[in-house]
Amino acid sequence: MDNSKIKRYTVTAALPYTNGPVHIGHLAGVYLPADTYVRFLRANNRDVKFICGSDENGVPITLKAKREGVSPQEVVDKYHKIIGDSFRDFGVSFDIYHRTSSQMHHQTASDFFETLYNKGVFTEEVTEQYYDEKAQTFLADRYITGTCPKCGFENAYGDQCENCGSTLNATDLINPKSTLSGEPPVRKETKNWFLPLEKYEDQLRTYIESHKEWKPNVYGQCQSWLNAGLQPRAMTRDLDWGVKVPLKDATGKVLYVWFDAPIGYISATRELFEYARLDVWNPKSEEYYINQNGVQKGNWEDYWKDDSTKLVHFIGKDNIVFHCIIFPAMLMAHGGYTLADNVPANEFLNLEGQKISTSKNWAVWLNEYLVEFKDKQDVLRYVLTATAPETKDNDFTWKDFQARNNNELVAVFGNFVNRVVVLTHKYFGGKVPMLMDVTPEDQLVIDELAAAPAKISASIEQYRFREALTEVMNVARIGNKYLAETEPWKVIKTDEDRVRTILNISLQIVASLEILVEPFLPFTADKLMKMLSYGGHQWEDAGKMNLLVRGHQLNEPVLLFEKIEDSEVEAQIDKLNKSKDDNIKANTIATPAKENIDFEQFSAMDIRVATIIAAEKVEKTKKLLKLTLDTGIDERTVVSGIAEYFKPEDIIGKQVSVLVNLAPREIKGVVSQGMILMSENANGELTFVAPIENHNNGSIVR
Repeated sequence: MDNSKIKRYTVTAALPYTNGPVHIGHLAGVYLPADTYVRFLRANNRDVKFICGSDENGVPITLKAKREGVSPQEVVDKYHKIIGDSFRDFGVSFDIYHRTSSQMHHQTASDFFETLYNKGVFTEEVTEQYYDEKAQTFLADRYITGTCPKCGFENAYGDQCENCGSTLNATDLINPKSTLSGEPPVRKETKNWFLPLEKYEDQLRTYIESHKEWKPNVYGQCQSWLNAGLQPRAMTRDLDWGVKVPLKDATGKVLYVWFDAPIGYISATRELFEYARLDVWNPKSEEYYINQNGVQKGNWEDYWKDDSTKLVHFIGKDNIVFHCIIFPAMLMAHGGYTLADNVPANEFLNLEGQKISTSKNWAVWLNEYLVEFKDKQDVLRYVLTATAPETKDNDFTWKDFQARNNNELVAVFGNFVNRVVVLTHKYFGGKVPMLMDVTPEDQLVIDELAAAPAKISASIEQYRFREALTEVMNVARIGNKYLAETEPWKVIKTDEDRVRTILNISLQIVASLEILVEPFLPFTADKLMKMLSYGGHQWEDAGKMNLLVRGHQLNEPVLLFEKIEDSEVEAQIDKLNKSKDDNIKANTIATPAKENIDFEQFSAMDIRVATIIAAEKVEKTKKLLKLTLDTGIDERTVVSGIAEYFKPEDIIGKQVSVLVNLAPREIKGVVSQGMILMSENANGELTFVAPIENHNNGSIVR
């Protein structure tokens, strides 16, 4: 979008799901880049509204409520407050933090659905859905588990296999079971309303292809969905928790959570302009706001229905299809809404070399960090931005966290600022000295400082926040190098005027750093403003040499950062290892045996010893390997979801057990002719089921 045509910005951050706190993966993937971008826009005096809120509908909420023996409302109230408090204390500067259980949201989502219904957008389809006769209820997708038909994973959900990443329909599962009763469900007819995505395929393709500047992972995933052909998708569910379907013949049905959740951005914006209160938490109230300005003047529709508004969605990569395909299709069908100009989705952040797992408590929870590392919000903001998974998955480690704090924030940024302010107090009573004669070496530093804001701006506007933060730190490095080379503590003995110039230039660098670092490290910027007794400048002022005038009185120096000791990070590593140990102990009891089968069923399985003679990754997947096996009876291809555990080159020549009479299935364009047998321990680690000693290929496993 041409910047000259932009009058305002609507920036949304993915609605966190209220069945648990937020962790560092959420922060790195969504909320920190979004907050950095919004703070930068505000520093440039742009009209921007930063929108977020809790996603409080859907099946996982009801599952958690059943497990804990409480109501769904109690679950969402608990985590809505924990998440909202954590965001506020961490400095994420939403204009409003809303919730989808609010009256405003229910009304907005119902009205949106009714508009589409009245326009004849939906198709009504009677389909067979799974029904739990024992629990006497239709089963939403997440209430059903079974074997994935594409990779053979036995604990796939009714909507997705978390092993191979395939999107599924519950009726695709092999040997499905209800998570409510453990019983196999039956099929029963029910009516739901479908959004015919295929009718919007051409519009969506035109929209997506007009944004080739999007991140490759976003653009590529969208093209993949479009090229595969879009299918109708149900926008209602048989469930008793959520936004009720506003139709007479829809008793017991709610809106699909991925229909109502993105509408949450719109309902939150409406709330911001129409009824918002200032930063209020009341357990009896419907809303929780993190809102610096109270009720807003103007019209919420300007931020959603005006061609001069730039809409940007910050999300994780698992939400790309919903924000780039389904939500735009909904907006197209409704009419009058602005479509997103960019969706800068990030990849995933791992923790200590492993995937973050909320179920296994393998995570760094934001609410716990804020207690255990009091007043160190900016350290985590810095490390997560510096290691952000912008183009590929990245890893957070506590040792790296410590090293970046001690070697970069303390030794570079903090050291430079402290030395400059301390020397100014020591030699000139804390008053900004006069700029005297400028040497060619001084001018080089002045020129570098002047060029920095434009570099940082360009990176932020292209959503390259890691790169932008590096440029901010380079300004501090310029200052450190300048001090080290000019050595004012030595020169003061012979040339006081020269020291005046050195410290004046150094103080101007510090003043610019306060402006440049604020989008990334707002708490540090606030400390700098107080130390310098200065503030109120805009981004356009950064890099100038007159930010601190001669004679301006500085306040006493304070340390911006402090070293993090080995004992502090070791405690965090021990905490994670304890979570791992506790999880292993909790799962030491073997999974209960499956239902008995007769001998004929067992003898129908033909399991053979085979040797892997070739292995390669399946293109455009992370988990799948294409294996060529010598089974003794033939050479065949088997696709297996083990790529995250084994490198192709390490398993060639390995003997394995393979089910050779499994019906062939096409997986990601490759026909798989069997299934490798694997053993999985309580920690999720895989090993091959194979003979201890080599057997001839084709040997039968009995």
